[in-house]
Order: sequence, then structure tokens, then C-alpha cells
Amino acid sequence: MKKNKIQNITITAIGIIIIAGIIAYNYSAEQTKQKGFQFGNELAQIQQEVTELQTKFYSEKTQWDEGDITKEELLEYYDEHVEKFENIISKYDNLSTPELFESSVELFKISSETQLKSDIEYIKWIKTGDELAKVRSDTQIQEAYEYENLGLVEFQLAKSGIIEFDEAGKFSPPDKVLKQKVIQISENMKNKCDLEFKNEMDEFDSNEIEVEWFNCFNEAEKWKKDHLP
Repeated sequence: MKKNKIQNITITAIGIIIIAGIIAYNYSAEQTKQKGFQFGNELAQIQQEVTELQTKFYSEKTQWDEGDITKEELLEYYDEHVEKFENIISKYDNLSTPELFESSVELFKISSETQLKSDIEYIKWIKTGDELAKVRSDTQIQEAYEYENLGLVEFQLAKSGIIEFDEAGKFSPPDKVLKQKVIQISENMKNKCDLEFKNEMDEFDSNEIEVEWFNCFNEAEKWKKDHLP
């Protein structure tokens, strides 16, 4: 009888431990689910804010073209735009990003940063009429879209559980499309370096400019190596 009682107590104790473990697991899983839900909502909110800001950016230009606002009013708004955009970009760093999504969030952030650079060049074009600034703006906005598309691909792969990590925990997407996109973006970055630092003769105006081009080119190569699967 005593033996059975001890067995029952032992079984009950084990049962309590198992139940406690299940409750803890379910609680942890629920917490993880809630955190994931919060992360997804916060990231979506940032992307939505970027979209709304860009829509407003170009609608203000349209109003100026149509004579509804003055150039001074447009440039005043653009000053506010840059400040607002910088504040939005800072929100990426405040996300509680799950490890699996870190790469995609970084790409979304790079996309927004590149978009801001494009906007700044666009504003310079409006202010000064510098056509090269407009060319740089157009190039950068294309890069921003490519970064965003790559971020979306990685995000969907992570969401679907397709992304795997090797022993070092390095991101290793299985899709060849990602490799092609990374190479394409890297080449665009290099073209941007050429556009910014080389003259019409495809040469450098000074040794200092050549060094800047070299550093820019190496940054593009480094980015490619860091993001290639």
C-alpha cells in the first residue's frame, strides 16, 4: 500500500511536472506567437508609413507643377519630408525582429535608406536644376525597389519556413532567384559608383576621386559577398 502510494505520488509529481512543462511550453509558444504578431504588425506599419510618405512626396510635386503651391512651399515641405523619413527609418532598429527575419528587415531598411537618398537627390534637382542629381535619384529609386523586392522574397521564404541556417547560423536561402537578385543589385551599386565618380570619358578627374570610386566599388563587392547564399 505504501509502495503504491509512493508510486502514485511519484506519478502525480511527474504528471505535474509534465503539465507544468506543457503549460510553460504553450505559454511560451503563445508568447512567441504574440511577439511574432506584434513584429509583423509593426513592420507592416513602418512599410505603410514609407508608402504614404512617398505618395505625399510626389503629390506635392504635382501640386507645384499645377501651380497650386509655390516652389518655396514645396521645398519647405521637402525639408519636413526628409526629417520624417529619417524618423521612420530609425523605427527598423526598434523592432523585436526574430532571427529568421533579420536579413529581410535589413533589406527593407536599406531600401528605405536608398529611397531617402533618392529623394534628397530629387530635391537637389528641384532646387538647382542639376540634371545629374535627377539621374542619381532615378538610379537610386530603382535600387530601392530592388532592395525591397529582395526583402519581400526573403521575408516570404522565412515566413514559409523554407530558409535554413548552416552551422554558423549564416543565412542560406535555397532559391537561385535570390542569388540572381543579389548579383543584380550589386551590379547596380557598381554602376552607381561609376556614375558618381567617373567623368564622361570614363576616367577620374583626380586621384582622390579614384580612391573614392575604389572604396565605393569594394562596398558593392562586400555587400554581394555578405548576401549571396
